[in-house]
Amino acid sequence: MNTKNIVILALLAGIGVVLHTVMPSFLGIKPDMMLAMMFLGIILIPEIKSVLLLAVVTGVLSALTTTFPMGQIPNIIDKPITALVFFGLFLALKKYRNSVVSVGILTAVGTLISGTIFLGAANFLVGLPGNTPFTALFVVGVLPAAALNTVTMVILYPIAQSIVKRTKLTSPSVIQK
Repeated sequence: MNTKNIVILALLAGIGVVLHTVMPSFLGIKPDMMLAMMFLGIILIPEIKSVLLLAVVTGVLSALTTTFPMGQIPNIIDKPITALVFFGLFLALKKYRNSVVSVGILTAVGTLISGTIFLGAANFLVGLPGNTPFTALFVVGVLPAAALNTVTMVILYPIAQSIVKRTKLTSPSVIQK
């Protein structure tokens, strides 16, 4: 893992924190825009060390900015699991992983996985706020997050890919077209 890659991951995590902080919450749950930045980092730098580092950092930063009651631990549980699953799916799609459509679909699936893990962990550890049903929180928080993250990724991925190609910002192990 080189310094340039760490800087890129830090910038993406920083952007994710800002997005996560300014996103309004609905019924105590806010769409997690930080996931889009984590997924973009995984796509741009698909190395296991980078994925693990980004997952832990994203989990901690999400925990610090969450508005979900007692949502700190579920965030720390959710992000590493989601990052590894997303990374596995990304690697499994060798032939299609550089297309905007597959990146968008992966982002939607990753967000749904993250939301399910987060709400499941929260329900198991501390219960859901106000005895709100899992399904209601999923519909109000996770589905809008999946849509928002997908749109965000479809817009940002081609831009980020172009920047990476032109500036040679990342190591040769980065998968590009």
